[in-house]
Amino acid sequence: MSFSTLPQEELIRRLQPPQGKVSIVLDTDTFNEIDDQFAVIYALQSQDKIQVEACYAAPFFNSLSSGPRDGMEKSYNELKKILSIMGKVESVPVYRGSDSYLSDAGVPVESEAARNLVERAMARGADDPLYVVAIGAITNVASAILMEPAIIGKIVVIWLGGHALHWPDTKEFNLAQDLHASRTVLNCGVPLILMPCMGVASHLQTTLSEVRDYVMDKGEIGRYLYETYKNCHDNHVGYSRVIWDISTIAFLNNDAWLPSDIVHSPILSSDFRWSFDATRHFIRYVRYVNRDKVFQDLFAKLAGK
Repeated sequence: MSFSTLPQEELIRRLQPPQGKVSIVLDTDTFNEIDDQFAVIYALQSQDKIQVEACYAAPFFNSLSSGPRDGMEKSYNELKKILSIMGKVESVPVYRGSDSYLSDAGVPVESEAARNLVERAMARGADDPLYVVAIGAITNVASAILMEPAIIGKIVVIWLGGHALHWPDTKEFNLAQDLHASRTVLNCGVPLILMPCMGVASHLQTTLSEVRDYVMDKGEIGRYLYETYKNCHDNHVGYSRVIWDISTIAFLNNDAWLPSDIVHSPILSSDFRWSFDATRHFIRYVRYVNRDKVFQDLFAKLAGK
């Protein structure tokens, strides 16, 4: 499928880090890992910079689900649980996403999340893009683009997907689950801010002790996050865990903590490796994350500061 891409000057303008407050939708496989819970709450607590318009449940398939549909449904329920704890069930709608991955290139998966994204995006003004923060398999977002390619001119996608461009492979969970969807987003020319996992977001490690000291006493949300972290591992001695997904929210809060460059969109091979072509369209690529600044901001936001 061919896409009508933005003129290069407009694309680069859209790829500039946002100034001021932005509206986002959050596409998340919330039950898959513990980092999604942190990211959802971080976004909702960042009202000075972020207005969360809706949440979409993304599919996932691993030991915590019996298939993509089950993973999506569990993520949907986890999102509802988080919003209930935060008293935001009425103000932030949640939509079920794809119940499978793309079966072929150019073939979207029907879902209420993808349809809602199309509707919200098409309602935006030319100079007021909707930021689509994706922290799971990119199926819902790719499906929406395939359903209505005109949204390419209405959105900016921030995706935690793949590994750093210098990494020997990019077989990362979010990216590798749906090759067709990942290629769609990388190839279609949508304004994309790519947040790599290994080599970049992998710096965002924390420990149970740190979560106990700076998160546990922050009301019901703090207790929920503490218990979620505590239960993720049976031995926390000398153990740390990466809270990958908060990187995307931190970029919107202060891009200076996550230095980035304009680069040509990489090519994704069928064996999940990057290759490069200097004739391709541009994306913004995050190359580093200041771990301390991000966690300091997260802990402050949880405290209501």
